[in-house]
Amino acid sequence: MKSLVAYFSASGNTENLAANLAKAADADLFRIEPVEPYTEADLKWTNPLARCNREKIGKKLVPIDKRVDNWDEYDRVFIGFPVWYYGAPNIIETFVKSYDFTGKKVAFFATSGGSDVSKVPGKLGPMMKGEILEARLFRPDESVYELKKWVESL
Repeated sequence: MKSLVAYFSASGNTENLAANLAKAADADLFRIEPVEPYTEADLKWTNPLARCNREKIGKKLVPIDKRVDNWDEYDRVFIGFPVWYYGAPNIIETFVKSYDFTGKKVAFFATSGGSDVSKVPGKLGPMMKGEILEARLFRPDESVYELKKWVESL
């Protein structure tokens, strides 16, 4: 089974987790990046006019900079992100809508300061034709060993 870890990281926490997950799952790694990179001001969620708030409240799709070249080769896809407003950032919705997940097994992983990811499969699942395995929250520094146990449990 060939696996891909695709992730969006705003501050580096999810990037660290994704790198460890890719090792644990013996997977390729793909960073999901917006065409227009986020600035620190864009991510300041306490400012109601910050870009992250305008995107989430306005339900705006966020254009992605590049695509996964060999998408059809993957059987299992791990999609990672920081939790924003109890869900995935809009760029993850753009990613999900950009690919055909038919026949793929999908697991979501996330980092958060306090929110959970329980609503993510219900929100993103209907946009995909893949099999949703699980959505799980991890610490940014989760060990490769612990991540490997999770991958094997799927």
